[in-house]
Amino acid sequence: MAFKLDTVIAKRTHKTIYKEGEFVIKVFDETFPKSDILNEALNQARVEETGLPIPKIHDVMKLDDGRWAIVQDYIAGPTLQELMDKNPDKTDEYLDRFVDIQLNMHGKKAPLLNKLKDKMDRKINETTLDATTRYELHMRLGGMPKHTKLCHGDFNPSNIIVGDDGVDYIIDWSHATQGNASADAARTYLLFKLAGKDDLAESYMKKFCQKSDTARQYVDKWLPIVAASQSVKGKPEEREFLLRWANVVDFE
Repeated sequence: MAFKLDTVIAKRTHKTIYKEGEFVIKVFDETFPKSDILNEALNQARVEETGLPIPKIHDVMKLDDGRWAIVQDYIAGPTLQELMDKNPDKTDEYLDRFVDIQLNMHGKKAPLLNKLKDKMDRKINETTLDATTRYELHMRLGGMPKHTKLCHGDFNPSNIIVGDDGVDYIIDWSHATQGNASADAARTYLLFKLAGKDDLAESYMKKFCQKSDTARQYVDKWLPIVAASQSVKGKPEEREFLLRWANVVDFE
């Protein structure tokens, strides 16, 4: 396939996303590790096999200028975040829909994905936290129940496209793992907090716990672990916020 790459639809750190006909081409800059690009494509291919509505991958390729790209379906429609911004009076309704999509995802299995606990163990070691705090986090993580639910790892309303065909599509599977759904919920809660949406974070947590019949205290136990693991690649201002959450002693 040859692409003109004329129409930019989004820009992210180290990547630019183009639309061309029925395809989206996600182009990574030269500094982005090839292993991460191939892992993202592999994650998405494995999630495709669960039957969830997601964009299908058509190609992973190296462009003429040496950059790598992932070619996938273009899904027409607004994101759930765009709908929430446009219709603030419907926020509660959209949040219900958001949690239902997440719970449906958690009901799927993708047994070849990396394990969430393994990834978090590795990330805790990469943090700037002191040895005592890292030890406490490793111990807490080791004591958490082992589950094999499909976890997105960056589940937020911007990663849901409400398709013009009436289907809700989940996008951006670069952080996907199999593991404990409450860890995935803790990550979503922290994403709302990072965005300064404290009220939305609390509403989300309440709905997730009610709909999944999960104790709030149980999700809370994941917060320091998830915050620590997410602090590794965060922006400097996000890192400081997350590391405050990661301090197990302060948190309790």
